[in-house]
This record gives sequence, structure tokens and C-alpha cells, in this order.
Amino acid sequence: MPTFVDRFPRLLLAFVGFALLLSGVAPYDRATWWMEVAPVLIVAPLLVATHRRFPLTTLLQVLIAAHALVLIVGGAWTYARVPFGFWLQDVLALDRNPYDRIGHFMQGFVPAIAAREILLRRRVVQGRGWLFFLVSCVCLAISAAYELIEWRAAVALGQGADAFLATQGDPWDTQSDMAMALVGALCGQILLGGWHDRQLARVGGGFGGRLGRLR
Repeated sequence: MPTFVDRFPRLLLAFVGFALLLSGVAPYDRATWWMEVAPVLIVAPLLVATHRRFPLTTLLQVLIAAHALVLIVGGAWTYARVPFGFWLQDVLALDRNPYDRIGHFMQGFVPAIAAREILLRRRVVQGRGWLFFLVSCVCLAISAAYELIEWRAAVALGQGADAFLATQGDPWDTQSDMAMALVGALCGQILLGGWHDRQLARVGGGFGGRLGRLR
């Protein structure tokens, strides 16, 4: 009989799927919604297809679901108009809606654990110093690639891309977004690295001994 742990990935997928459908009923801007939720539509089927031969740790599954929800909410309202962002703007006395910054922080925080999991389970890295460095580089590369996509969207759509870019008049928005992704990657590794190691030891079977020997 399937246990809760066995059903957990399906429950997460159902929850994210429901949120995605709900957000698509009447988004603020349909084109922006498609662009913002595109990563969810790409990653979710990929994870389902690879789940049996490469099951992810519970920690990573939860983080991916949380990141998906951030994207879905941003797609429904557009990042510059998310109500939670306006609330946070008032509380912190900021000059702009910071939800876009949260999104880019997650763009480093979650991929950091995903990259960490792949590099360790595939035995790509031998030392903790190299692991930390390479994971940070991977996250910066992902962030840079996303900024290139945003640039092409701006060129292709003109003013129609404003909601997708969410620059809110900031000339340094691209650099700030990449900096937030880097901060997210560093925080993810520092705060969750030990927890992640313990879960990897269980998922990877005998691989746990190797994790303990990493320097």
C-alpha cells in the first residue's frame, strides 16, 4: 500500500496544477501569463517523466513546488502588481513592488539545491569547495539566460513586454535581478546544505558515506 511519502509528489503536483489552472482563468495579461508560467509547463512534465528513475529528495520537491507557485502568482497579476508585493512595499517603505526581487531570489535559491542534487548524485564534484563554487556558477548562468530571454521578449513585443520585464523604471534591473539570484544561490546552499545532505544520504543509498567524506 502506498505510503504518504509515496503519494507526496502527486499531492504537490496536484496542488501546483490547481494553482496553475486557477491563475489562468482571468490573468491580468494573457501573454505575460504564458511567459511567466512557461517554466512550470516545461519542468513539470519533465519531472513526471523522470520521477521513477531519478526520484528527487522531498526537500527539492517542496522547493520546486514553492518556486512554481511564485511564478504562477507572478503570471496571474504580473510581478509589478502582485498584492503581496504592495503590502511588503508598504511595510518596508520601499520605492517599488519587490515581488520581482523575490522571484529572482527564488531563481537562485531553488536551482542551487537542484544543481547540488544532480552534481552530487551523478558524482561530478569531489569537494565541498568546488561544489559550492560550481552550484553558484550554474545559478548565475540560469539567471543570465533568463535575462537574455527577457531581452528578446522586449525586442519582439515592444511595450507589450513591460509587464513581463517588471523593471518598474529601474535602469539597473537586470543587474539587480542577477544579484538577487546569486544571493538566493548562496543562501540556499548555506541554509539548506546540511539538511539536503541528510536527505541525499537516504535517496542515494550507499552514497551517504561519500557525502560524509566530502571536504
